[in-house]
Amino acid sequence: MGKDLKGRDIGKGFCQRKDGVYTARYVNAYGKRVSLYDTDLKGLQKQYHDKMYELDHHLNSIDDNISVDEWYEKWLTVYKMNTVRESTLRLYKDIYQRMISPTLGRLKLNSVRKIHVQNLVNELHDKKGYSWEVLDKVRRILNDMYGRAIEDDFALKNPTKGVRIPAKKSDGYHVLNTDEQALFFETAAGTYYDNMFNVAVNTGLRPGELFALTRDDLDMKNKVIHVTKTLLYAKFDGESHKSFRIGPPKTKTSVRDVPINSTCEKYLFRQFTLKNMISIKFPKEDEFADLLFVTKHNTPINVQIFNDAIRRIIDLRNEMMDEFEQLPVFGGHTFRHTFATRCLEAGVKPKTIQSYLGHATLEMTIEPVCSYDG
Repeated sequence: MGKDLKGRDIGKGFCQRKDGVYTARYVNAYGKRVSLYDTDLKGLQKQYHDKMYELDHHLNSIDDNISVDEWYEKWLTVYKMNTVRESTLRLYKDIYQRMISPTLGRLKLNSVRKIHVQNLVNELHDKKGYSWEVLDKVRRILNDMYGRAIEDDFALKNPTKGVRIPAKKSDGYHVLNTDEQALFFETAAGTYYDNMFNVAVNTGLRPGELFALTRDDLDMKNKVIHVTKTLLYAKFDGESHKSFRIGPPKTKTSVRDVPINSTCEKYLFRQFTLKNMISIKFPKEDEFADLLFVTKHNTPINVQIFNDAIRRIIDLRNEMMDEFEQLPVFGGHTFRHTFATRCLEAGVKPKTIQSYLGHATLEMTIEPVCSYDG
């Protein structure tokens, strides 16, 4: 128990200094020891009990002494530690420690203004050359930190509101990293187009080449796909609307053989079974009757159908995920670039990858792969 100058007990945590001033100490919501002062013991006791009530009920918790770094630690521990994957936690820590903390970490949580965050983003872009995706993650981490702080009455305003990131420059390529690829296919498993997605990412076929495949193109004994044609969907001369047509591949080098790996083989056999079931239910006798990959009504597939099917998987996954684990929106051609990247990562020579993709030049093969940043 604390004592006054006359040796009387005045309560745990309370004491009286030699100058007669009473003091009380408590630990705030951030684990910091705080001292209260008053020349009147009853006045100090009221201050102390008010603070305890505020702490117990999370009221008026705004603390102008808390720094951005201190709130980050609290935010990470309370709101993220047990709610997101370990890889996402590593992402938070890496971005915060390398890009946010050096500039904003020591500032008081409630002293940060929009101009501070905008200056940080501008510097990371102009002086250090970070991409739009990285800058967006910086903004989103700070936005979430301040959103939680406001909810818990630790901050008054969110300084990320209105912060602008330099326009994203698109090079036209996107490659799924290994985590994104795993998440997409985990969600796609068992869906109608799952077989097609898996064949696409394991062969690097162009969408039209994939849609044009028939059993006759597949040499399952020698584990090879003979790419000899493509399925077009367009308005041809003399036609009033779009229609399907089988045509030659994009270029002479597009006529090629592509190996069937074990994963691709598994999904091809699954597709054989699915195609047989669809053909019994919806028999066809036209020129497209033998197409391997078809809609649920045994009709040909075009790029729009392909991309819509991919988007449904992305949307389904993102409904379940933390905002930092969201899958990017991509189209069917991404499977082709992802295939090339996985090949390169596995040690396949660029010239061999070029032959798999049917590219006329090595540069066409390497450019999308080199633009991949993991």
